[in-house]
Parts: sequence; structure tokens; C-alpha cells
Amino acid sequence: MSSAPVDPIEVGADGTVFLRLHVQPGASRAGLSGRHGGALKVKVTAPAEGGRANEAVLLLIAELLDLPRSGVSLVSGPSSRAKRVAVTGIDAAGIRDRLGLVALSRP
Repeated sequence: MSSAPVDPIEVGADGTVFLRLHVQPGASRAGLSGRHGGALKVKVTAPAEGGRANEAVLLLIAELLDLPRSGVSLVSGPSSRAKRVAVTGIDAAGIRDRLGLVALSRP
């Protein structure tokens, strides 16, 4: 029995939009590279040292969503590949549109 895929975009009770990310630091190229379980897989060229990969992830997400860097913040996972990022200035539908994602149904 297989379960439906988990949506990597969630909306909090207060309307804040969160992205679940799986990060690959030290990649040869930066970008969004599909899904990893219930998360979006993000590759960054920065190494996982001194917060450099975290900052690269936040800059990349802001760029992909055409938002200022201040519109993206790390909520959890500073020392993990699994990260949760809060996004302001755009709603979930706008994020899906800008990232080319289709809406997923929740079980």
C-alpha cells in the first residue's frame, strides 16, 4: 500500500508559508533538483561550513521566488540537510507557480 506524496509546501495557522527542503551542499551547480521524499531537493555550491550553505540556500530560494533575501528565513535544521524555511511576501499558490510545482493532495 503506497501513501500519497507529502506536499513540501505548508501553510501555518497564521498564513505563513513554509518549505521543507533537503539540501545538498558542495554541489557542482546550484538549483532546485526535484523532490526528496516530502521535501524539495536543493543543491548549493557552498560548503556546509560556518553557515555558508544555509545562507546559499536562503539566497537561492529568494532568487527562485523573485523575493528579497529578507523574505526567506531558516526556521529549523541549521546543521542538518533537512531544513524548514519560512517565506513571506508570496502565498503557497505563487510559490508553486514560480517553482513550477503542481499542487499535491494531502491524505
